[in-house]
Amino acid sequence: MNDQEQSLKTESLQIGDETAQSKTEGEPAEIAPPHPDLPDDAVIVLPTRNAVLFPGVVAPLMVGRPQTVAGAQAAAQNGKPIGILLQSDPAADIPGPDQLNHVGTIAEIMRYVTSPDGSHHLVVRGMHRFKVCELLDGYPFLAARIEEIGDSETFSTELAAHVHQLRERAREAVSLLPNAPEELAGAMDQLESPSMLADFIANVMDISPAEKQDILETFDVSERIDKVLRELAQQIEVLRLSKQIGEQTQESLSGRQREHILREQLRQIQKELGEGEEGEAEIAELREAIDKAEMSEEAETQAKKELRRLERMPEASAEHGMVRTYLDWLTELPWSKLSEETIDIAEARRILDEDHYGLPKVKQRILEYLAVRKLNPDGKSPILCFVGPPGVGKTSLGQSIARAMGRKFGRISLGGVHDEAEIRGHRRTYVGALPGNIVQALRKAETRNPVFMLDEMDKLSASFHGDPSAALLEVLDPAQNSTFRDNYLGVPFDLSKVMFIGTANVPDQIPAPLRDRMEVIEIPGYTEEEKIEIAKRYLVKRQLEATGLSDEQCQITEDALRTIIDGYTREAGVRNLEREIGAVCHRVAMRIAEGEVTGMRVDVDDLHEILGARKFDNEVAMRTSVPGVATGLAWTPTGGDILFIECAKVPGKGRLILTGQLGDVMKESAQAALSLVKARTSLLGIHQNVFDTSDIHLHVPAGAIPKDGPSAGVAMFIALTSLFTGRTVRNDLAMTGEISLRGLVLPIGGVKNKVLAAVRAGITTVMLPERNRKDYEDIPESAREAVRFVWMSTVDDAMAAALSSPEVHVQGPNELSDVQRRLASG
Repeated sequence: MNDQEQSLKTESLQIGDETAQSKTEGEPAEIAPPHPDLPDDAVIVLPTRNAVLFPGVVAPLMVGRPQTVAGAQAAAQNGKPIGILLQSDPAADIPGPDQLNHVGTIAEIMRYVTSPDGSHHLVVRGMHRFKVCELLDGYPFLAARIEEIGDSETFSTELAAHVHQLRERAREAVSLLPNAPEELAGAMDQLESPSMLADFIANVMDISPAEKQDILETFDVSERIDKVLRELAQQIEVLRLSKQIGEQTQESLSGRQREHILREQLRQIQKELGEGEEGEAEIAELREAIDKAEMSEEAETQAKKELRRLERMPEASAEHGMVRTYLDWLTELPWSKLSEETIDIAEARRILDEDHYGLPKVKQRILEYLAVRKLNPDGKSPILCFVGPPGVGKTSLGQSIARAMGRKFGRISLGGVHDEAEIRGHRRTYVGALPGNIVQALRKAETRNPVFMLDEMDKLSASFHGDPSAALLEVLDPAQNSTFRDNYLGVPFDLSKVMFIGTANVPDQIPAPLRDRMEVIEIPGYTEEEKIEIAKRYLVKRQLEATGLSDEQCQITEDALRTIIDGYTREAGVRNLEREIGAVCHRVAMRIAEGEVTGMRVDVDDLHEILGARKFDNEVAMRTSVPGVATGLAWTPTGGDILFIECAKVPGKGRLILTGQLGDVMKESAQAALSLVKARTSLLGIHQNVFDTSDIHLHVPAGAIPKDGPSAGVAMFIALTSLFTGRTVRNDLAMTGEISLRGLVLPIGGVKNKVLAAVRAGITTVMLPERNRKDYEDIPESAREAVRFVWMSTVDDAMAAALSSPEVHVQGPNELSDVQRRLASG
């Protein structure tokens, strides 16, 4: 049962689209013409959506659906009873056999009234249960053959005990209800029949229609009483808890009111005694801080409103600290404080050259950006986003920009942020609520126009807490961020003066709407010569200072630096290079501290003892000296890399076996490459039967690393062609490009990083798609001079440049070269 009185009143049954109320006004309904008589064992059925009628219960009905209106009119015209049946699917307007329960209640129509609004209303009384045997067709209403079910009440001592227990629990439930009608308990006492008593109590209980239907379908009276007792016990527990909670709440409210009165009296007493000046001084201090903060009009109004609340609030109140913290945030934000901006293009160029080596195009774009800011300080400049591999200096570029503009610098790391509240803040209703990272960084910067670096924008992730990238849309939109509203502050703050700079490793992983609001500037990896200059100018000096060494105590030769770059690091940036230089400095510092030497000059021969064996070797010549092996170029989030494609032919039935953790796109490229080879068997001199008697195994080493993308298509085709023709691939050559089934070489991305990877690996010839010639200008000048470029339009161009001269002898279906036999045998 519910603790509301209404749950014990007679329920309305829903037939149609609304719940009927008892109608006493209106005219008798207009009765439809009589319909053909139903069989003696049939009855007109009115389906209900969400209510159950029990025998002995009088209830009002509203008839809403045309089918049920026709049935009700026909029953009233012929003076016949109706069957009330609960739908198992409440959403069905014209329920079928599978959407109706099979047990209902026969009811007689006591009154039929049509309201002025045209709706039809009945007052019915439940008589006894029935069971549907068959639904009948051919009538404009729902009709069914039924079997009437009576109650067989055999008196027994056990049944009498059940009835007694049911009456006692029902009285207990009524006593727990506030303002329960007096006639309810009397009505239960007047019911002598155990069946009618159980039905009456089940009708007035606050349980679901499905649970009531279950009781209606229980024909055995003792079992029915047991089910009602179980439901009644649960309702009594709910009523007891509800009553207990209500009493505790009333006691708590009374205690708070008493505490408030006592504290107010204490405040007046302290005021008379001259005490309590500390609280008044705190209020005066906050009022002065609000006046000096120069907030916006809306923020100042909100702050003064909260201050008035704080004045009336006792210090021991839990909300006192929350309001005080909120006012501290409002007064300490830089609402009107601006750093003096001085932009000198020549000085900015000097700072950029001093802090970073190389990156001419990036520096040029930054200087153009600063020039526009100088000529139009109030304009809406684009938001820059530096994209490149780790360790190329993206974050330090932001620091240099802040230095060049004379602004303060702040960094906000977005890596792993998955909660929208990290950007917009939490609402003050939560315990421990705080503003978002943007507002916190502004408070720390103490100025309204700092340079904010939003690091790792491609590492944002959505969760059930919200999407932080969506919250950043307002922050990074110059047309909206002047009224940025943090959830904690609840008032707008102007972010239009903040210069936001984003960084990312992979631009494709930045959400498209967010990427659309920024100007992406790609920062490529460094060449070997650039790394040597960076090491000599910055890295060695920084590590010497970190280890407390002077230039005389530790000297690292240029050849040693070149060996560290080539043999101990393989990266687009210089982060690992600095780490290895630091390891060298640490070893020198240890030897000096032990008194072994007073200074040390580190050369190539000393590196093996300090850093161990070389970590990376130039294995291109070794890996491409046999047929079936080709060198490709790949792009990764950490820069470009070389990729080896190996193929082997073994006896089989023409299967293609792919290994090396290849993604779906790369698997499709391998299949396309094999199909292209099969289509060119006559041109390549390959016997067709080779494919029917052999399995082809294509493997990409470094199997623990997932690989995907279409740009290895050319390398796969060349490797397969090399395998079947016995022609080896040049060992100083690497290639990249997507292929089509027509033999075309399609363009790919990441050309700059792939070429730099080829230079680092000792490649002297790079094969690129002809349609990527436009990317040639982006390749650094030193890399252009280090390698020779071959531009491919079709796979014929690739074969001509990559494969060695063809052998005179053409292989038959069962002929293998010695090299191929060794490959096939493993």
